[in-house]
Amino acid sequence: MKIGVIGLHGAWSTESLSIQLKKKGVGGQIVALSEISYDLNEMRFYHEHHDLQSFDGFILKKMGKIYTSHLNDQVELLRLIEKMGVKIFSSADKISRIISRLSCTIRLRENNIPMPPTLITDSSADAAKWVRNNDRVVLKPLYSTKARGMLVLDNKTNPVRKIKSFMASGQPILYLQKLFDLSGEDYGLVFIGAKYIGAYARVGSNSSWNTTTHGGGKYLPYAPPDDIIELARKAQAPFRLDFTSVDVAITKEVGPVVFEVSAFGGYRGLYQACGIDASDLLTDYVIGRIQHG
Repeated sequence: MKIGVIGLHGAWSTESLSIQLKKKGVGGQIVALSEISYDLNEMRFYHEHHDLQSFDGFILKKMGKIYTSHLNDQVELLRLIEKMGVKIFSSADKISRIISRLSCTIRLRENNIPMPPTLITDSSADAAKWVRNNDRVVLKPLYSTKARGMLVLDNKTNPVRKIKSFMASGQPILYLQKLFDLSGEDYGLVFIGAKYIGAYARVGSNSSWNTTTHGGGKYLPYAPPDDIIELARKAQAPFRLDFTSVDVAITKEVGPVVFEVSAFGGYRGLYQACGIDASDLLTDYVIGRIQHG
């Protein structure tokens, strides 16, 4: 058996998956999506150093250093790899549902998952009016991680100017969410094949409005009550991912809400906060899936 990791060379979670696969004698080669070429005439895909079509499967850990709409094109190419008989965990069809913050949000709302009030619009005027009516909101790019590119808007500043600048930067669709009081922390609940394996807290610093480690936050242990686990379980169910991290917060205003479902995050948080090695568990899961077809 030969299993590779699609991810970023040197990235902590990509490398941890590679180490586990090597320990188990089933490959572990790391391949970045940008290193793969596709010959559509011969219907094959290849890499400078590896015979990719000799692999039984790949664990998809990271699609690139930054998130943009171009990832949708990469998903199409991943579908091509799967059509050639190489399994990907999670599959391209499943990944396509969570690449965009918008598509993820729509599926969560369709399944009645509680979320912060959200506005989607192309109109800067409608967006500014929504800010005025909701006091403090977060303006989010449709493609980003760790709160990169997000802006807090409120009635004390000039939201119209910030909104127009945001749109001019290449963000024509505006995604705004009401900013709730999270008491400085939120939570990541992790599932493998829909089975809950653990959770961690992200606790923010006083230097940023968000709790991400990119914004100065840190990971701490978290033992969620049953109702929070069930909320996260319900949130991840429609996506049917092989690996899932669900971002949950308990707000002062409305209680528990879900922010998003991810196929890529949660490894480092779970390990640093709880000592749970998701890479070990996921590689066992993938090996079993390949062995049993």
